[in-house]
Amino acid sequence: MSNCGSSEQPQVLMLGEIHHANDVFDGLCQSVCVKQITNGTRGQFLDDCGSGTYSNVVAIARNVDSIRFTGRFDSDLIAKLPSSVKFICHNGAGYDQIDVKACTERGILVSNTPFVVNDATADTAMLLLLAALRRAWIPQSAVRNGLWDHTRPLGRDPKGLTLGILGLGGIGSAVAKRAAPFGLKLQYHNQSPARASVMSRLNLGDNEPKYVTFEELLRTSDIISVHVPLSARTRHLIGKKEIEMMKENIIIINTARGLIIDENALVEGLERGKIWSVGLDVFEQEPEIHPGLMKNENAILLPHIGTATIDTRKCMEVTMLDNVKNGLFHKQLLTPVPEHAQAAR
Repeated sequence: MSNCGSSEQPQVLMLGEIHHANDVFDGLCQSVCVKQITNGTRGQFLDDCGSGTYSNVVAIARNVDSIRFTGRFDSDLIAKLPSSVKFICHNGAGYDQIDVKACTERGILVSNTPFVVNDATADTAMLLLLAALRRAWIPQSAVRNGLWDHTRPLGRDPKGLTLGILGLGGIGSAVAKRAAPFGLKLQYHNQSPARASVMSRLNLGDNEPKYVTFEELLRTSDIISVHVPLSARTRHLIGKKEIEMMKENIIIINTARGLIIDENALVEGLERGKIWSVGLDVFEQEPEIHPGLMKNENAILLPHIGTATIDTRKCMEVTMLDNVKNGLFHKQLLTPVPEHAQAAR
């Protein structure tokens, strides 16, 4: 799709479909030249980048589903983008599909969609947490197979247990707000203690999350919920050694990125009973899931649906498109990724 008149006017390249914010997208199409791609192959996309097809594209809006036909925005792809590209506006809070370093070297600024994903992702984390406490897959599977009295495993109550939040950012804070009314004791680990303003916004009084070291969080939590971004530092942040440090019957929740946890170590911990249960929305090789997780009844598994509500997905699309407009008309992004936040000021 293209609404472009003059080939000389600045252009926007929309990669993927707009599913919810159609009114905002239509408004963008009325004010600027937009080219949209919804299918194809990576090879075709790279050829078009080199042929001049996108030679006047200033901003690229990128929906996550576009990875099907462009692949990751790695250094090879970034190197082939036309020199006119100044902004890549990604629809998603996590942006590990984009080589930000390569973008920086080419003078391209990158935005994501933080903040608007916090509530839906935190809701998903709590869904997994409660289901993992009750090992809900076992009775659900039994009743679907007509086995009403076959198995009713006893679960655990959240009240009085210690929830260790690994990463008290936007999503981690939203989890803390939701977990407190269940009577969970809260503690967290960041690279440094959260600012007083963060705690003030949480407003949890006597149940304010306590800052602990990474090792202390591993040793003293009954439940660990992962909310750190994926980076070279956090890849396999939790592995065999870390699981060994945890309490017996630990419960692990992950709605961040699959590669943060070594799945082989996770499966081994489940199989020998060190881990009570896990609740996972993300996986190392998604959409492929470790067979040891698939066959384990104490694993609650979701197909990366953390933000999958109509309301949140629309807000994400609006944020992506607002970044496009701000980049085109004001030369700045509204929600630049942390690596580019300083340049946006």
